[in-house]
Amino acid sequence: MDIRQLAYLLEIAKHQNITKAAEALHMTQPTLSKIVKAVEEELGVTLFDRSGKSVRLTDAGEAAVAQIHSVLQAFEGLHTALGDVVQLKKGLIRIGLPPVIGSVFFPRILAGFRAKHPHIDFDLVEEGANKVESLLLEGVLDMGVVVSPVDPESFDTLPFLYQQLALVIHESHPLAAQPSVRLEELRGEPFVLFPRGFAVRRHVMRACRDLGFEPSIVYESSQWDLLAEMVAARVGVSIIPQAICSKITNPDVRTLALTDPVIPWNLEVIWPKSKYVSYAMREFQAYIREVSGPQP
Repeated sequence: MDIRQLAYLLEIAKHQNITKAAEALHMTQPTLSKIVKAVEEELGVTLFDRSGKSVRLTDAGEAAVAQIHSVLQAFEGLHTALGDVVQLKKGLIRIGLPPVIGSVFFPRILAGFRAKHPHIDFDLVEEGANKVESLLLEGVLDMGVVVSPVDPESFDTLPFLYQQLALVIHESHPLAAQPSVRLEELRGEPFVLFPRGFAVRRHVMRACRDLGFEPSIVYESSQWDLLAEMVAARVGVSIIPQAICSKITNPDVRTLALTDPVIPWNLEVIWPKSKYVSYAMREFQAYIREVSGPQP
C-alpha cells in the first residue's frame, strides 16, 4: 500500500462510486477495483460496502478514511519541509479571510508582498471567520485573517490591526445629529448586519445581549456596500468596521462612533499550532509585521 492508493480510497469515498472515482483519477474502473481489493486484503478488512447502487464506507472504511486524511496532510508537510531544506524560494499560501477584510485591506498588502516575492502565489478563499477557522484545522488552508480572539490552544496568532466597529445610520435619523451613539440607544432599532459566521455579527450580538436586548435583524448581507445601501434606503441601522466607513460615499448615510461599549475589531493572522510553517508563510508573516508597524 502506498500514498497514491490512499488517495484513491479518498476519491472513492468522495464519489461513492468506483466508476466515477476512476474517471476522476484518469484510470479504468477494473484497475481501480483491483487496487481496492488488494488494499482490503492487505489490511484484512472490507472498506467499502458494494451491495447497493452506490459504494459506501463500512465502519472499518470510516475509520480508515479518518486516518488517511491525517497521513496525506503529513505527507504534504514532508514535501513542503524538504522543499524548504533545499531553499526552494517559491511557494503557495492558501489563505482564508472574510470578504470585508479582503476588499478593504488585502489588495494593497498582497500587491506589496508580491512585488518583493514574485514567485510566492496566493490562493484566496473568502469565507466567514468561523468557516476560515474550520478550514484551517482541516488542513484546507494554510493561514487565515480573522477578528480576534481565537482559541489560543488551536492557533498561533500575529495581530496586525486594532480598530473599532462604527454605526452606520441614515442622515435623517434623530441620532444622526449626535457626535457619537451609545449602543443602548439602538435598542428597538431594526438592524442590517453581516450574516451568522461573521465575527462582526458575533461581536455585535454579544454586546447587545450584554446590555440586555436582542437586536431585531431585518436584513443580512456579506457585502458591506449593500448594507450601507440598505441604511440609505431606511431599512435599518448597521454596525460595520471603522476602516470601511471612509469607503461609504452615499450622501444619505452618516457614520458615527459607537460607545458604551466600544466594540473592538482587531485583526490577526492565524495558523494551526500543529502546522509546519513554510518558507512562504514565514516571509508573509514577516511582511505583515513590517507593514502593520507597532501595535498597542
